[in-house]
Amino acid sequence: MKTVVITGASRGIGRELAHQFLADNHKVIAIARDEHALKQINHVNYQYIALDLMDNNFSETVVHNIGNQKIDILINNAGLLINKVFSELTSDDFLRSYQVNYLAPIKLIQTLEHNFSENSHIVNISTMGAVQGSAKFPTLSAYGGSKAALCHLTEILAEEWNDRKISVNCLALGAVQTEMLSKAFPDYKANVQALEMAIYIKDFALNGAKFHNGKILQVSNSTP
Repeated sequence: MKTVVITGASRGIGRELAHQFLADNHKVIAIARDEHALKQINHVNYQYIALDLMDNNFSETVVHNIGNQKIDILINNAGLLINKVFSELTSDDFLRSYQVNYLAPIKLIQTLEHNFSENSHIVNISTMGAVQGSAKFPTLSAYGGSKAALCHLTEILAEEWNDRKISVNCLALGAVQTEMLSKAFPDYKANVQALEMAIYIKDFALNGAKFHNGKILQVSNSTP
């Protein structure tokens, strides 16, 4: 049984991931803002932490709830997608994007550093729009930039922690039909559903570290 921490676990891919891991009798620690949604999952191996990743003091809440539990897998899945043309983006838009998509994963990894067991696997969820050379949506400067920073963090951290046998990889996802996508692009219909992507990510989180470390892997049948 693995102990898995999943952020953004109250909806979309994160929620489906929680169900998938629990179905295989792994322990899930779900993190999200929406406590009502988190409470809807009832399983003996399930624990949730209701917190806002934009809260500067969220580390204290994480430490209080996780304690000395050993963490085998961390999936930094939470994301903030702001759809605005560049000329309309504000400093606050960029700050919020980097806070949720980049700084929160950094802070969570630092908070859990001593909880990671040998052979732990950190999986950062990015986007095809953050991968150099891929097609770009012209209104996603804040989102793509912050997720690109997460890709870079993946490569650096994998090198720093290589001797500790902690693997760090990044999955750059194409479009997935989630609430976040629907809110940002109401008329766009992705050809991949949240459950399908969750099944893929779960398998990668469990087995991908055998073959990859410090890698940014594109998970898309299109660009993006």
